[in-house]
Amino acid sequence: MGARTGKEFLAGLAKPRDIWVGNDKVEHVASHPAFAGAAATLAQIFDLQHAAREVCLMPDPETGEPINMSHMIPRSKADLDRRHRCLQTIAEFTVGLMGRTPDYMNVTYAGFAGRADEWAMNGNENGAANLVAYQKFLARHDISLTHTIVQPTIDKALGDAPAAGNDVALHKIADTAHGIVVRGARILATLAPFADEIAVYPAMPLPEGADAYALSFCIPMGTPGLKFLCRDSCSLKSSHFDHPLSSRFDEQDAFVIFDDVEVPRDRVFINANRDAYNTVMTTGWYPNVMQQTMIRAQTKLEFAWGLASRMTEVINDASPAAKQMLGEIWTYAELTRGAIRAAEADAFEYGSGVWFPNGGPLAALRAILPTWFPRVGEIITLLGSHNLLAAPTEAQLRDPSLRPLIDRYLRGAKDIRSDERARIFRLAWDFVGSALASRNELYERFYLASGARNYLLANAIASKDRARQLVDGILNEHRGAPAEQSDERHQKLNLVIESLR
Repeated sequence: MGARTGKEFLAGLAKPRDIWVGNDKVEHVASHPAFAGAAATLAQIFDLQHAAREVCLMPDPETGEPINMSHMIPRSKADLDRRHRCLQTIAEFTVGLMGRTPDYMNVTYAGFAGRADEWAMNGNENGAANLVAYQKFLARHDISLTHTIVQPTIDKALGDAPAAGNDVALHKIADTAHGIVVRGARILATLAPFADEIAVYPAMPLPEGADAYALSFCIPMGTPGLKFLCRDSCSLKSSHFDHPLSSRFDEQDAFVIFDDVEVPRDRVFINANRDAYNTVMTTGWYPNVMQQTMIRAQTKLEFAWGLASRMTEVINDASPAAKQMLGEIWTYAELTRGAIRAAEADAFEYGSGVWFPNGGPLAALRAILPTWFPRVGEIITLLGSHNLLAAPTEAQLRDPSLRPLIDRYLRGAKDIRSDERARIFRLAWDFVGSALASRNELYERFYLASGARNYLLANAIASKDRARQLVDGILNEHRGAPAEQSDERHQKLNLVIESLR
């Protein structure tokens, strides 16, 4: 089949699934008011890969059919550069506001399949073979895949990882002739209404005795017993002028219930194998997927800088305070860009001939972005001030009795028209003040764990050799630790999961 079109993507959404939003059990995802805007946007992204086929498509290594570049298993720095261009093209389409476009999971499973040797350890050879087969299916059918990896919080005092006897967390309850049966819940399936299938894979390491919770698999959204409870919609049906972001980019988030769901045997990648569950995510996953996530973050920061700059131009704010705040946003964007490039330039082979970026610069970004993004929102709020609340709607601008007054009293500085001023400040409000803006700030604060937890991770995986040598040099106690010790970064990545305990 190969790369799908937007029309083919929307046809896939017509398949039955148990999706709830508000008081509605949704029958038709693509036309429901809560989902229609984002469904249309995602369809455009599927069309985009064809419009930008030289950047976004590649031949399948075995069949030759066109597949998205995000399915590539990188074998060199040149492959990472090619993938970068595709990921950037997709991120620019949503200006980084949709964090879980399908390329996120495409990159994730390409990384898993590339390190199938890791998945095959600890007696999990069959699961690894299933995973490799699934990754090919994912690429060749251009599946839109969501995922859910976090255990629900019922009692924080019990910790984040489920122990034996936990009846809420997703766990295996039986074997069948065709597979396994699972029961429980997980969060937070972003993109769920717009997905063809859902993935479960490891997150927090599991304690001894919690083997039943050690699961990984992928199944169709319409699998019997699978239910999705979506959060309140942030999507607004009005014009793109009035709500340029909320009308298009609400990717949704869902609580997932597995009500005695049967998973086919060939779709099971980890079957109650705690040793495999606790180790498969410790090396390749993190530096691989962070290339996609940080390209998206860079794009969003660059958009924020451009938006803030336009706001100051509209009202001719050339004050030192405004310029300082603009420079602050630019600094965040530029540091993000530089860190991504450093990670790609220092890419190395992680095993089995697979190349991923150096995780160090990406770990630093992962820790600091939960602070940067809320600060960017604060800056745009400060620059906008009351102007964010004084932006006429499209209907008001079209009213013949109001338009002359709006043109007089709500025009911009110099020769900027009132409708241009309104468009800029409505865009800014949608970015920092709307329901979607609040959801997006929460998303960035806890994206792949909190900033505090990621600082712990960064410290755990960082090579301290050079820093210690500098200190020892001053103390006149330099022991001449060889530079080759920096190669221990590969082994240090094994601490990723443990550091999240």
